[in-house]
Amino acid sequence: MFKRILFSALRITVAVAAVLALLWWFGMRMPGKNISKTGPLSPDEIALREELRADVQRLAGEIGERNMWHYAQLNAAADFIEDSFARAGFHPQRDSYEMHGQACHNIEVEILGRMQGATASQPSHLPIILIGGHYDSVFGSPGANDNGSGVAATLALARRFAVKKPQHTLRFVAFVNEEPPYFLSDEMGSFIYAGRCKARGDRIEAMISLETIGYFSDVPKSQTYPSPILGIPYPKIGNFIGFVGNIHSRALLRRVVGLFRKHAKIPSEGAALPAFIPGVSWSDQWSFWRHGYPGVMVTDTAPFRYPYYHSSSDTPDKLDYDRFTLVVSGMEKVIEDLDKL
Repeated sequence: MFKRILFSALRITVAVAAVLALLWWFGMRMPGKNISKTGPLSPDEIALREELRADVQRLAGEIGERNMWHYAQLNAAADFIEDSFARAGFHPQRDSYEMHGQACHNIEVEILGRMQGATASQPSHLPIILIGGHYDSVFGSPGANDNGSGVAATLALARRFAVKKPQHTLRFVAFVNEEPPYFLSDEMGSFIYAGRCKARGDRIEAMISLETIGYFSDVPKSQTYPSPILGIPYPKIGNFIGFVGNIHSRALLRRVVGLFRKHAKIPSEGAALPAFIPGVSWSDQWSFWRHGYPGVMVTDTAPFRYPYYHSSSDTPDKLDYDRFTLVVSGMEKVIEDLDKL
């Protein structure tokens, strides 16, 4: 009897070890050399930091909670984003739909690529790199980190590419209605948007979702994970930026992490995992996965690190603007390098 129990336990241990080995080899092993310490800000990054700080303050400090229960503020945020894009030299468009008798707006701008064979009359035939984040906040929260940080990053990146001539078409989008009760449903702004892209035949080769990217901690055990087993290979200190994709997006995820690590001055971790694992699908990349597009979420891991997640205390003063800046600066280099591939 004892031998049977021991043999059974051994089989389970071996099976778990085999699963972990497969997850590590195919989903968690990332290219590039990771760094262990955060680097200093350059003069350009210091300017970027103040730009990010100002935009987060405008969204979460001045406009505040913005959702369908605070519809005027939701529209004020849309107006601010549209105006910010326009002041950067873009011609923003509203991708609108109706929700319970009220208009909701995704805000988009685009820089048409110049790849060989591209024509202005057939823009959907061009390969597209799409960068975006949702601008609504959850009920009861001003949403500084979730997701004022992602919107501020989207705006800052758009400004830096506004005068460039990319090979791919670059599209920057601020999405509406990501938070509950629309979360992971066909009423999400990004789900509506991705469906329209699919219907047009848009060739989105990479979707990058900027989701809650401004909080970092050097405190031991400040980083948690969906399960203790999943957390075995990863740090227990929340001082890194995370990259997450589903299995279908594994190739894109590995490219993004490898490119980020070429230039980054902040530690990074990545994982391509099944979408059913808690946290993996928790943002707008889910909508693009549902329509067959590869997508990656960039995140500080939100509830697995951020103590003010989905609360009234998610205010602009909680963000680490230096490390937030290094994430955005690194993503600028990622987009530049993705455009060359």
